Amino acid sequence: MPSSRTEEHHRLVQERERVVRWKHWGPYLAERAWGTVREDYSAGGDAWNHFPHDHARSRAYRWNEDGLAGICDRDQILCLSLALWNGEDPILKERLFGLSGPEGNHGEDVKEVYYYEDATPTYSYLRYLYKYPHRRFPYEELIAGGRARGADEPELELWDLGVFDENRYFDVTVEYAKRAQNDILMVITVENRGPEDRTIHVLPHLWYRNTWSWDEVVVGPPEIHPGPRGPGHVSLRAVHRELGAMHLYVEGEDTELLFTNNESNNERLFGTRSRTPYVKDGFHARVVDGDTSRVNPEQRGSKAAAWRILNVPAGGRAQVRARLCADHDGTPFGETEGLLEKRKAEADEFYAHVQGPTMSPERRAIQRQAAAGMLWSMQYYNYDVDTWLRGDALPPPATRLRGRNWDWRHLSVADIISMPDKWEYPWFAAWDTAFHALSMASVDIEFAKSQLKLMVKEWYQHPSGQIPAYEWEFGDLNPPVHAWAAYQIYKIERKQRGVGDKLFLERMFHKLLINFAWWVNKRDVEGNNVFEGGFLGLDNISVFDRSEPPPPGMKLEQADATAWMAMYCIDLMRIALELAMDNSAYEDLANKFFEHFLRIAYTFHHADPPEIPLWDEDAGFYFDILTEGNRPRHLPVRSMVGLVPLFAVHVIGPEVYRKLDNFRRRMEWFLGKYPHLAESLVKRPDGRYVLTAVPPGKLERVLGHLFSEDEFLSPHGPRSLSKEHARRPLVLVRDGRRMEIGYEPGESLSRMKGGNSNWRGPVWFPTGYMLYRSILRLEHGFGDILRVPATKTHGPRSLREAADEIAARLVSIFERGPDGRRPVHGRKDLFQYDPHFRDNLLFYEYFHGDSGEGLGASHQTGWTGLVGDLVLRLERRRRDTDL
Repeated sequence: MPSSRTEEHHRLVQERERVVRWKHWGPYLAERAWGTVREDYSAGGDAWNHFPHDHARSRAYRWNEDGLAGICDRDQILCLSLALWNGEDPILKERLFGLSGPEGNHGEDVKEVYYYEDATPTYSYLRYLYKYPHRRFPYEELIAGGRARGADEPELELWDLGVFDENRYFDVTVEYAKRAQNDILMVITVENRGPEDRTIHVLPHLWYRNTWSWDEVVVGPPEIHPGPRGPGHVSLRAVHRELGAMHLYVEGEDTELLFTNNESNNERLFGTRSRTPYVKDGFHARVVDGDTSRVNPEQRGSKAAAWRILNVPAGGRAQVRARLCADHDGTPFGETEGLLEKRKAEADEFYAHVQGPTMSPERRAIQRQAAAGMLWSMQYYNYDVDTWLRGDALPPPATRLRGRNWDWRHLSVADIISMPDKWEYPWFAAWDTAFHALSMASVDIEFAKSQLKLMVKEWYQHPSGQIPAYEWEFGDLNPPVHAWAAYQIYKIERKQRGVGDKLFLERMFHKLLINFAWWVNKRDVEGNNVFEGGFLGLDNISVFDRSEPPPPGMKLEQADATAWMAMYCIDLMRIALELAMDNSAYEDLANKFFEHFLRIAYTFHHADPPEIPLWDEDAGFYFDILTEGNRPRHLPVRSMVGLVPLFAVHVIGPEVYRKLDNFRRRMEWFLGKYPHLAESLVKRPDGRYVLTAVPPGKLERVLGHLFSEDEFLSPHGPRSLSKEHARRPLVLVRDGRRMEIGYEPGESLSRMKGGNSNWRGPVWFPTGYMLYRSILRLEHGFGDILRVPATKTHGPRSLREAADEIAARLVSIFERGPDGRRPVHGRKDLFQYDPHFRDNLLFYEYFHGDSGEGLGASHQTGWTGLVGDLVLRLERRRRDTDL
């Protein structure tokens, strides 16, 4: 790390050295725990209907909690969050609302407007904005609209129903500022944007995760009691055998304290008797229904709230302060004066250091909001598959023992993990996590490393070597990108600190060796170095559902699966070469992966008849091969599948080649014995060796497709499917069934993989980012001797120019154009022009292939957070060019 440290950098060092555990408390509370696999105890695995949103306010969660703008400790023993009521809603707003997978016309979708506005990596400062309508929240209308609309129609959104018209809403901003490890200031600011005075009910509430209801012998839950009142404040005292005592102080002598238990309301849910009369929805009953009998008059329980009623004038604001701390304090807000502004200033200082002195204000805002989204998307994830399968005091149906995830009983996790989207995807996804690590590396390299290490821990990685995909199907296949990400993180840390963490690299390497062996043994069925990968994260990119076996009598060999494995070989080879610089034992492994790469790369372009290679010479592109009755043929779909071979590229520097004698001698022997395999290896005059699955001659042709605006290159980055298929869709007819792939630049027109994502045209950040990085490696290998061919709209480009153009187009999705509009906001004028909306960004799951409008999950900062890394790289490139 550079010597000019900021206060936030100092806290990161204290955290790394375990001097002060600044990250003990953080925004680890999920935004949706209902409708998850973990909470599903049904016979058939119907997670959405087993635990719907309507149950969430009344039913205790088994595995983790959710809330609105909340925080918790890293073991999620105690949670602090916000509840709101506008006097009109049918339910207390304790969590975000959205449609379930079956309800939405494009799958599950959150139906709220909220933003992760700011965050520092130690959570010393956090800011969250929620936009709460004055009028009754339109739950029923949103559900009915989702069910009524088809896949060819856009989703019905909250703003479509006019709830923000005339600015009739509250901006509720929640900020947290840490004074110490266990001392956190919470500031709730309510701004009435509307033309009339309005009343709002604000309830900061504290509760324990329910860990006591699941055994046959129920132990007494921890309790929260009133603490002493003081001048201008009330307090709560929570004592737990592991966490110790915590105090919550809330401003306002007129504050009413409410107590209930984090227990299910069985009468409402199941028509049976509850364990206690004071249950989870007790605050809803008291505030919304006025039922005083539903909160505990003895003022004790495992859930407590401080109820404030604020009258906010038109255009005015009101504020509530709370403080959560371990020590009793008779003047709890005296020592916090100025703390919020101090932590804000330190956050400014931290990001100024990360961004450098010359970045534009526009790009500073993009990078900082992307980082905030990443940091707010950390979640406590708790799942013990064996316990889940066997059930608790009441055993689940026996069919579950051979149902979802039955063969992942070893998986037992309770960790802080970066989520793709804390509402839409509140569970880890293996390949997403690799991109999250890269998104995080510029602000918290230690956390980036920890996320990669988690996925290969013994309690995650299957004994067979497979890395778990995601909770809906741990055995599904995600692309093997962890070796690539590990090496990138190693290089980033080496640049930041002057030395790389070789122990981290070595640990990753050994576990990834096991995973590589699993891939080779399981997915190269015929041992011919052509792989049948299955799903691989690209949901509907094929005419078939690739998660399922091909129809009887058919075999599908995948260009992307084979390319991912070529890339995997290269990434393990370069890790081995790096480790071999200090330990010659790794040279043999480097040779092994070098040779394996060349054999896989050879199969792209050569096959023994009647087989055919993945490369189609006439089309100048890579295609999947469909074999029926021993008759192979290409599936001529120009999609991201045929661009993935570009990812398999590396340059071996002359210094490495000279130093590693064993590697050099074995490499020379291998090339002498198998000269026909050398077409994917290019020796440069200065002694560099370029390994590329797409060799020169073919490389220019593939790049020509990529940079053609009639095909892949949209104004906002690479499309996932060539626009050519708008004119010429692929049509297959089998057994009277018509299957078709055409260019679909927006949301999916099919229900394949749930219908909530689309790889048939839109722009996706993970693949766009990898194309950018791969072209940079090609530039490092070939320099200016290789150029991207001219297209109809552009002359020949250098590889450096081509890479920068991809990055700039991706970043432009979030930038305000000359017309004052941001592509990400699409046709939503409210978001484009309203001063209270236009500067807040949403980092969507994917983007329209023509317009750049954000689509899919609206808060998937996860891999879309890569835009922050692209902004930083473009800024460094600009500074270097200026010099």
